[in-house]
Amino acid sequence: MSCCTVLTPQEERIYKEQTGTLDYKQMQKGRERVYKILNDIRHTVPWISVDRARLFTESFKETEGQPIVLRWAKALKHIVENIPVYIGENDLIVGRADGRPGRHGLIYPELDGSFLDKAIDRLTTGRTSYRITEEDVRVIKEEIAPYWKGRTFHELLYAALPEETRKLIFDSENIFIQRYVVTQTASIRNSLQWVHDYEKVLKRGFGDLKREAEEKLAALDPLNPKDTVEKKPFLEAAIMACEAVITFAKRYAQLAASMAEREKDEQRKSELLEIARVCQWVPENPARTFHEAVQSVWLTQVVSRLEQCIGAVVGNGRMDQYLYPYYKKDLEEGRITEEGALELLEHLWVNMAQFVNLKVSPAGAAFTEGYSHWEALTIGGKTRDGRDATNELSYLILRSKREFPLNYPDLAARIHAQSPDKFLYEVSETIKEGSGFPKLLNDEEIIPLLLAKGASIEEANDYCASGCSEVRMVNRDTYTSPCAWVNLGAVLEMALNDGKIKAFNNEQVGPRTGDPRNFGTFDELWQAYLKQQEFVLKHTFIQQYVVDTLRPKYFAAPMASVLHDLCMKECKDLHSGDIPGGINLGFYDLIGYGTVIDSLAAIKKLVYDDKKIAMAELLEALDSNFEGKEVIRQMCLNAPKYGNNDPYADSIGRAIEEHALSFSRRYPTAFGGELDVRYVPVTAHIPLGKIVGATPNGRKAGEALSDGGSPSQGADTKGPTVTLLSIAATKCMGAKERAARLVNLKLNPASVAGEEGTRKLMSLIRTFCDLKLWHLQFNVINRETLLAAQKNPEKYRNLLVRVAGYSAYFVDLSPELQNEIIARTEHTF
Repeated sequence: MSCCTVLTPQEERIYKEQTGTLDYKQMQKGRERVYKILNDIRHTVPWISVDRARLFTESFKETEGQPIVLRWAKALKHIVENIPVYIGENDLIVGRADGRPGRHGLIYPELDGSFLDKAIDRLTTGRTSYRITEEDVRVIKEEIAPYWKGRTFHELLYAALPEETRKLIFDSENIFIQRYVVTQTASIRNSLQWVHDYEKVLKRGFGDLKREAEEKLAALDPLNPKDTVEKKPFLEAAIMACEAVITFAKRYAQLAASMAEREKDEQRKSELLEIARVCQWVPENPARTFHEAVQSVWLTQVVSRLEQCIGAVVGNGRMDQYLYPYYKKDLEEGRITEEGALELLEHLWVNMAQFVNLKVSPAGAAFTEGYSHWEALTIGGKTRDGRDATNELSYLILRSKREFPLNYPDLAARIHAQSPDKFLYEVSETIKEGSGFPKLLNDEEIIPLLLAKGASIEEANDYCASGCSEVRMVNRDTYTSPCAWVNLGAVLEMALNDGKIKAFNNEQVGPRTGDPRNFGTFDELWQAYLKQQEFVLKHTFIQQYVVDTLRPKYFAAPMASVLHDLCMKECKDLHSGDIPGGINLGFYDLIGYGTVIDSLAAIKKLVYDDKKIAMAELLEALDSNFEGKEVIRQMCLNAPKYGNNDPYADSIGRAIEEHALSFSRRYPTAFGGELDVRYVPVTAHIPLGKIVGATPNGRKAGEALSDGGSPSQGADTKGPTVTLLSIAATKCMGAKERAARLVNLKLNPASVAGEEGTRKLMSLIRTFCDLKLWHLQFNVINRETLLAAQKNPEKYRNLLVRVAGYSAYFVDLSPELQNEIIARTEHTF
């Protein structure tokens, strides 16, 4: 680092750690226990946890032929009754999905158990590897994998797809490998990102929810076949799910009490007795204190993890809203201090950090690099009646994010036109910390879109983050089918190659649209592109239709269903399909948006408008990966680019979106809902880029595609405000079939240094709000730091960066993803 480089607080800590000048005692003061837990888990390899998969399989072997919702409830009950329970010596908030200390990832054999045995070698090697015992390997190979052969959702989906669609998605020689043109995600997770109604848990408890289900069961008409065949199994499953959560909590209460009997240290003995008391009461009963509320939320989440694999992992919802009454009451009555509340929250954070979102399939692993999971926690925004919702707990959570360097939970701040300056100031100061938190969601964009999709104003005002940049309306959203990624880079290549893809040995993948060398106008090329995009969208919608209609036969979520008002009202499982009164908001993600905008702009400018090169010359340069064609590549790199508020490029982006939107309008889902157009890649732009050859924007073959709704890496050169203006210019504002646009901005720390820098950042956030952009997140970091971390990863083990919709440790990421983050434009004001 140069002596004049401005460092973020995160970079300062790392620099002091390297030079031996970091005052650990001062940094960890008041947080000694959570730091002990954090240090223990950060430097250990996560376990592959087999217990859930083993117990789930045991139960499913015994319940074949029964209704799927009952099978799932019985499996959940079997799991919570038999999975080992564990409390660490420093734990204050207890509950784990694995019976050992340290990080752990669960296996969900219903998704991919049939090829789990073949994945062990890959999972236990590499940059993000796992460890597993020999006994667990034996269990996988002899007990789990054999049962699931031919029964996994991956195999069932493959068999159900029409042949033409299947050929577009899967490798013909290995059905577990995807081709990354249209990429299905339904077989790598049971459900889309999701958020439970934690307020219901805190106010009623699972004991009361069980009572409600029992009353509904007793009131069924025994002569009504619908009641007998559909409602009765659902309600029996609901009762079992409530019992499962209560049983799980009481097992922890018993363990804590038995540990207290043996404990010699009086303080720890008292803590264990308090843990036992709390777990004996919640989540069976309504929470009465802040401690009970936090513990109740966490046990609900743990059982949710044991129930199913939720994309991005189950979200925390609006924690500053539903926990605030307990925090306020305890403060007023002297039961807790601000520091005591902070300690409980941070024990919750380190519990989240110990759960790893293990993906067995190669596609799943490629899309979620860096042991990634992101339990979104939402602060700020509006109350249900439209007032500003920020409170003291919002600020306490922001303080924790600044003072405790951990990438869990994934903090999201809702911003609106009346967000207080104080809130924006604290948000900006937290962003300047440099770890990528919080990401921002814009009420001025999201609430009107939710209203247009059928929500009430109260429901829309009460939305929360649920994934990278997705949102949920608790008790109104009902769509859980995982959705697909569309590789726009591949679409462009097919338009330039008469429907063929070079990486597939020039296989004819799409329709024949002609040789571009013979196109006399840009419009001819544009029509070829639209025809290829339409072809790919056609198969995207076909696979989604199959996914939607297939899932209810094989998936259920009785605990999640108990917590949803509409599921209980209709006695229908959350995964059962169309639930009356629900809003079905599906989507598909366009990947490589900036890459394709810039490529089409370059062709239009260089070949047709300015006639600087012939199409044949350009295609020859692309075929050679620009080898010996550097002059042409430089011309491509200097053509108009998305991200600079240039209508020449931005109008192409708007036209791409309009075509996709028109397709969404015409073809609803199997449940009558819509598939919205989104731009949320997670890290899919890395593997999807590997099948795309060189592109006319100057990108070389195999390199990453552009990230989300962001401009191509390094293409936006006129400052962050101009970048935001350009993004806004590509939006089809009058369409309701739109959803999340994930946007990454990287800022040089010097540009936001000091009080003046904070004010500049606040102003930029106001601009983001005024432009009605959906999402915005920041990396505030020096390029030199990232390069140094690549060279000496051991010295930068604790360096956090913003990846996609989540933050991760930079050294855990693949070299390709590290390079992509480095290549992003480093903005100044």
